[in-house]
This record gives sequence, C-alpha cells and structure tokens, in this order.
Amino acid sequence: MGWKLENTYTRLPDNFYTKTKPTQVTAPQLIIYNEELAESLGLDGTTLQTDTGIAVLAGNELPEGSIPIAQAYAGNQFGNFTMLGDGRAVLIGEQITPSGERFDIQLKGAGRTSYSRGGDGRAALGPMLREYIISEAMLALEIPTTRSLAVVTTGEEIFRETKLPGAVLTRVASSHLRVGTFQFAHIFSEEEDLRALADYTIQRHFSYLAQHENPYQELLKEVIRRQAYLIAKWQLVGFIHGVMNTDNMTISGETIDYGPCAFMNTFDPETVFSSIDTGARYKYGNQPPIAHWNLTRFAESLLPLLDKEEEKAIKLAENALDTFPKIYTTYWLDGMRAKLGLFNEESGDQKLITDLLQAMIKYKADYTDTFIALTTKKLDGAVLFHSEEFLEWRKQWSERLKRQEVDEGHIYAKMKENNPALIPRNHLVETALDAAVENNDFTVMKDLLDALAHPFAYTEKQKEYAEVPVPKTFYQTFCGT
Repeated sequence: MGWKLENTYTRLPDNFYTKTKPTQVTAPQLIIYNEELAESLGLDGTTLQTDTGIAVLAGNELPEGSIPIAQAYAGNQFGNFTMLGDGRAVLIGEQITPSGERFDIQLKGAGRTSYSRGGDGRAALGPMLREYIISEAMLALEIPTTRSLAVVTTGEEIFRETKLPGAVLTRVASSHLRVGTFQFAHIFSEEEDLRALADYTIQRHFSYLAQHENPYQELLKEVIRRQAYLIAKWQLVGFIHGVMNTDNMTISGETIDYGPCAFMNTFDPETVFSSIDTGARYKYGNQPPIAHWNLTRFAESLLPLLDKEEEKAIKLAENALDTFPKIYTTYWLDGMRAKLGLFNEESGDQKLITDLLQAMIKYKADYTDTFIALTTKKLDGAVLFHSEEFLEWRKQWSERLKRQEVDEGHIYAKMKENNPALIPRNHLVETALDAAVENNDFTVMKDLLDALAHPFAYTEKQKEYAEVPVPKTFYQTFCGT
C-alpha cells in the first residue's frame, strides 16, 4: 500500500500520549477517497481501496511500522481551562512521503481512549463528511489546512440525539501539536518535559530556528506569524471556525477541526453559527482577537524556557505578542488590496476598505458575491450597488486604481485570483450531507467537491454553485462530537 510509517512523537516523555489501538468495527465501507492526496503521500491508491486497505482506514488493521497512540493535551474551551486529549482519535503514525516530508495520519472516530471522558469515541458520518468537504475547499482557497484522505462507514450505528451511521475519517496533518499540547506540558509536566516538547516542535517544524541564541523566543515569534497569516486568510473569505479553543489551534499554522464551522453569507462581523457558542465568543469579528488571546496562552506556557528570570521571560513574551495585531493587519490589508485590484500601498487604503465593508453591513450585502460583482463588473441587482455610499465609494476606488498606473487587464486578473467565484455555501454543504446521510446518495457531495476544487476558475458550470441563497433568519452548525 506504500505505508512508510514512523512515530517520533513516542520518543517524547510517556505522559504526552497513551498507546491505544483503534476499536474494531463490523463492516467498513469506503465512502470517499482522496486520490490526489494519497499519491502525494506515496500510497498505492488501488491497494488502498481493497478490503485490506479499507481495513486500515477503518482501524481494523494497522500498517507495518504503526505505533498507534492517543495524544494528551489541555485547552481553554470557551475560555475555561480543562484537561483534554484525543477522546475519539488515534494517531497511527507519521507517513514519510516520497519527497521526504512527514505527515501525521490520524483516524478520527476510532473508538474510546483514556481521554474519552465518558464518550463513546465514535464519530457520525455527517460531521466526518463535513470535515472532508470543508478541508478540501480550504485547500483550494489556498488556506493552510489539515486534509482528509478518506471516510469509511463502520456498519454500526452511534447514538447522539438519534441513531446515526458511524464513520471514521482519516485526517492528514503536518502534525497535531497544538497550543493545548504546550498548556498540558506547562501545567501537568516538569520543565524538562516542556523543553523536550519545544525541542521536538522546533526539530519537526522549524529546524531553521535551532541555531538561534534563544530558539524558544523565535518559536513563539514564528507561531504568532503563522497564526496571524491563517486568521487573515479566514477573514478574507468569510470563514468562521466556530470553536477556536486553544486545543484547536495548531503550532504549524494549519486549520484543524471542522466541527461547527461555516462560511458567512451576508456580511456582518457579529455572525456566529455554532450552536455551542452561546456567548458569541467565536463570532467572525472576534477571530483575530481570540487568536491573540490563544497565543498569549501559548506564550505563558513557554515562559520557563524564554528566560530563567521570570520578569525577563514575561517581557520577551509581551514583546512578541505585541507584534500580532500589526502582523495580522498587514496580512489582512495585503489580502484586501488584492481583492480590490491594488498593486501598491497608500495610506488611505484601510479607510477605503473599511468604507466598503461598512456599506456592506448597512445594506446587508453578501460578502462573497459583492467581491465577485466587483471582479466581473456586474454591479446590478444588490441594493448596495445603488446606494449613495457605494456610488461615492466606487468613485474613490476608481481614482485609486488610476493612481497605480496598472492596466485594467492586470487589475481584474489580480482580483480574479483573489476573489473566489464560489465557496462551500452552507446550504450546499447541508444538501450534500443530507443526501449522503439520509439517502445514501454520495453523488451530490462528489459533484460539489468537483466544483469547489477550482474556486478561482469562474466557469459557467460553477454558477449553479455560486448562487446566493435566500436569506435565512436562523442557521446553526453543530459540533458533531
């Protein structure tokens, strides 16, 4: 099958993980399989789809070299600190690709572990398919993300509010190191264990930092930069994660855990979809400051390594954390300039962007569709485009475009490269999931995935997927735990 597994994580102190075999399932069936990802991992796609391959994807068999573990970590869940860990996921190993890269292979929904906290360790089909759809859409949108190799059904039912078909998702990640992993090490382990974790992280993800005088300070800076970039990318496409707990924030800077996530339709910073986010902690407009808050927890965990003197360590951490707003704003402004066809920088750009967004809020404009209309120059239909505010803004935008002395062809080409013609609209995702779960029809999902694979193509075929939905007064997403 092409498996070349190691598990360097098991070289860390024993308290960071528990050796755990996946729970056997009765009748695994392959539902969807990511051929392109399998090839990049060096896996034989033909063999992987046989009974033997499916047994591995279900957790019934383990490939040679596998040391299956559940990882320990902690986290602030909606602000409240708690001990956590992989309650329904088993890391079977790290695949070494033909190019020498290393990726975690994790089975999500693989049964109980010592961190299950009374749960059954299983996953329902719908949430696993949601993660597959959204993670692949995020990749196509050029947003750092974990990926999905396959989803198999288990032939068993699980019990939530109702009976649901069980499933296992094979998740692929640069690693599953989280802010919560460092919180666990800081709170529940000795300093030498924390240092071992930090050294492992640097070796695995940031080897170029090892030669610095203070590599742990540089680690903090690099994680801050990567998270600033990631959150800016989320904001630029209207993505709302829904559960930005510290255990869902990777050190690598990849998006992880697609539970109650959704994409914003009508532009409104107050937008929240998650049924469990009753206080709107993780609403769209809060994602940058929450990322900053989470990074502060990361910095706190690193304090013993930053300097032996606590006061100096705190100062180093504060100096690094103070850079987050500027780094985030720079990434976001660069992205917004690209969405508006701007090639250079002017001091008034932020106001130009903010004025447009404020008008979009006032006239309840669709976020994605507004930028599509600007890109295609089809400024009709929406109330926004006939408003005084927009007409004045458009005049200012036109003058700004002229000042950069770039021809119109290049301007609109740049906009096309940065404004997706379609996103995984919530109603389309729900339709695909309903067809799969309720009717055992997976063609709707596969057609949607095909359309989402090239979001910047602006093809005729994509138009049926790009249609703005009729506004709903209420839409919720659920965690699926």
